[in-house]
Amino acid sequence: MLNQPAAKGCQVLVAGRNFGCGSSREHAPWALLDYGFQVVISTEIADIFRNNSLKNGLLPVVVDEATHEWLLVNPGVEVEVDLPASALRLPDGRAVQFPIESFSRYCLMNGIDELGYLLGQMPAIERFERTREGA
Repeated sequence: MLNQPAAKGCQVLVAGRNFGCGSSREHAPWALLDYGFQVVISTEIADIFRNNSLKNGLLPVVVDEATHEWLLVNPGVEVEVDLPASALRLPDGRAVQFPIESFSRYCLMNGIDELGYLLGQMPAIERFERTREGA
C-alpha cells in the first residue's frame, strides 16, 4: 500500500479487482484495520480474504463496475455504509446494495466474532446441558 497523506483518517478503501487474492492469512485484514480502514470496496474480493475480513471486523463490499468506476474518479468523496440495509449510499443519493450473509452482518453490527456469538449463547447451552444430565 502506498503512503497517501490525503488518505490519512479514511475508513473506506476503494480497491482494484480481485482484491485480497493470495491473502490466505488474517494478517491482511489486520493490517488494513490497523491502518484505520473499516471497509474495503471492490468489484471482486477474493473468498479467503473476504472470509478472514468478516471474521476480524473488516467489511468487504462488492459493488458493480459503474459504481466502482465512479468511486475511483471521485477520490475522497464521503460515502455512507448502511450495514443494516446492506447498502452503500453515495453523495448523489444513490443506494447501491451489496451482498453480505446475515450471520456476518449480525456479528459486525454487534461487534462480535464467531466465538463471541457462541459465548452469548451460553444460557441456552447451559439449559440444554441441564436437560441432558438425567438422560
